[in-house]
Amino acid sequence: MVLSSTEEQKEGQHDSSKKKLHFVIVGGSLGGLATGLALKALGHNITILERNPKPLLQDQGAGIVAGGDTLEFFKRYNRCNRPLAVNSYARQYLDREGNIVHKEEMLQNMTSWDLTYNLMRANYDGVESPYCEVPDPVPGDGKAVHIHDRNVTDIKEELSSDEGGGVRVFWKSSQGDEGSILADIIVGADGPSSTIRKLVQPNVERKYAGYCALRGTMPEEQASEETRKTCSERFTFFHCPGVQILTYLIPGKDGTVEPGKRLLNFVYYTNFPEGSDELEEIMTDQNGRRRPITMPPGMTDPQAWEKQRKLARERLPPQFAEIVCGTNKPFVQVVTDVLSLEHEYWGGKIVLIGDALAGFRPHTVASTSQAAFDAMIFADYVDGKVSREEWKKQTLGFARYIQKRGVDMGKHSQHMDLPLEDHIHDRNVASTPRQEEVYPEWATAF
Repeated sequence: MVLSSTEEQKEGQHDSSKKKLHFVIVGGSLGGLATGLALKALGHNITILERNPKPLLQDQGAGIVAGGDTLEFFKRYNRCNRPLAVNSYARQYLDREGNIVHKEEMLQNMTSWDLTYNLMRANYDGVESPYCEVPDPVPGDGKAVHIHDRNVTDIKEELSSDEGGGVRVFWKSSQGDEGSILADIIVGADGPSSTIRKLVQPNVERKYAGYCALRGTMPEEQASEETRKTCSERFTFFHCPGVQILTYLIPGKDGTVEPGKRLLNFVYYTNFPEGSDELEEIMTDQNGRRRPITMPPGMTDPQAWEKQRKLARERLPPQFAEIVCGTNKPFVQVVTDVLSLEHEYWGGKIVLIGDALAGFRPHTVASTSQAAFDAMIFADYVDGKVSREEWKKQTLGFARYIQKRGVDMGKHSQHMDLPLEDHIHDRNVASTPRQEEVYPEWATAF
């Protein structure tokens, strides 16, 4: 088990001579799967509990900018022989008329949530899909279990004579079944609204930031020649007061990266004041249900979306207006802030990673990288490769510093009328590789 004394565990939590543990990971999206893969590779047994009643998650998001830690994670743990991403060779900014007014050469890797998820499932528990062939098992890997329809309701510490016991996780299914499972260590990877975080730190709240991200995709083959010419294999932005929109190519159906079969992905930030009629309208689905955080793809009320299409044509460059109006299944995510004060509890028996620790605003394009990094460094800590102090400083420093950066970027983008040069600066700073970040003292204190 993890102790909470830096002195007692200076060189890390475990080494190869220690017993193998049972980790229960709450949350079966990208952060949970990343942690499961990293710990499974050390020979530990893993059980993922996912609250979704279906065995596979679908349509949880569209595009992902695959940063350095995401790429490193797949280099370490992905054994599916196929491309992960579409290359973007430049970052550029348009004016209202659609002219390129600033351009920088920069190689970035753009992937999709569904490809990332299916690659992880193939490697974690051998789930077959059209995205890739399932790799052969690796001798020495721990047992990997994924159980869906498990909504965690409580956790309780159980003491025993051998090294302090573990933690029991209680769950309830959508059918009313109840049960529990005993873990040596629980990893909370259950997102910004984390149940595990609420159980150990109930005063931390997820708060609305005053604007939403309208999202969707359009097949590149359906875009006009002008839009393809402007946006193909380029990370493209537009800013005006209260609005930011961006687009880039991502893999298409079944993860194909073949030119002509990819998708133009967009993220369109626009302000919806809290309590406003406009927010209620965009977050109430076609069946009249008010969605608190995410409007799923295909559920947006047609009249509400038609209003957004009209606004897009009025205020966006023509290429962006075309992409927004051309999406068939838009979805909406309210932008929120949440930051846990700590990332380990109960003497290290509870650990938070990824969005459960810090919910980054999407401007940072760092949420998937955070999940990948948290998973890798936690596994290195468990394996004795890094000290507890280093694990905490790096994990908390990244979480706190990038969370604040996202808040600042959102304020600049949505609530201030700044020159384009300031937005370009923000974006360039956000592209700093994690290894080159210098965290201030407040970010790494514990």
